[in-house]
Amino acid sequence: MGLVKNLASTRRLLDIDDSYIEALRTCGSERRLSSKDQLYVKKIRNGTVIDHIDSGHALDVLHILNINGKRGEVVSAVLNVESKQLGRKDIVKIEDRELKPQEVDKIALIAPKATINIVREYEVTSKKRVELPHTIKGIIKCNNPSCVVNAREPVISEFKVEVAEPLRIRCHYCGRIMGKEDVLKQF
Repeated sequence: MGLVKNLASTRRLLDIDDSYIEALRTCGSERRLSSKDQLYVKKIRNGTVIDHIDSGHALDVLHILNINGKRGEVVSAVLNVESKQLGRKDIVKIEDRELKPQEVDKIALIAPKATINIVREYEVTSKKRVELPHTIKGIIKCNNPSCVVNAREPVISEFKVEVAEPLRIRCHYCGRIMGKEDVLKQF
């Protein structure tokens, strides 16, 4: 049910209609697909594959990357597929785009087990697991309205990562604790 709630909150942003949401609801059911029923996403020639995204967060990753389908990007998102490591996972493939380091840092906040694969001429040329830094600077803001970061002062936000899973970060300035849901609200 968490996936459906998450999808409902982002579907307006991504302009997704109700029939697509219903299809996603049913794809997460317990019914096992036979090998002949499974669908596979084609290989990409050049671009980025983001694998091992926590189940239910592929649309959040697309939102972080400002991908909404209106600019002509070719994107594939696979939701709730079986994974030996995670049980279930999501995968995002983005053709003809390599991620910037700041984009990878944002993804690490919500999908700390994700791997970023760079594909060139159908071959994976680079595979890197995202790393959640010990200190996060300038990516998100403190959700405490009284924090100096929100006071129109020229201060760059800074957080210390206390726990990676589940995400727990502390504001350097006011001590406010934030979690994954607080971070997702900012993207």
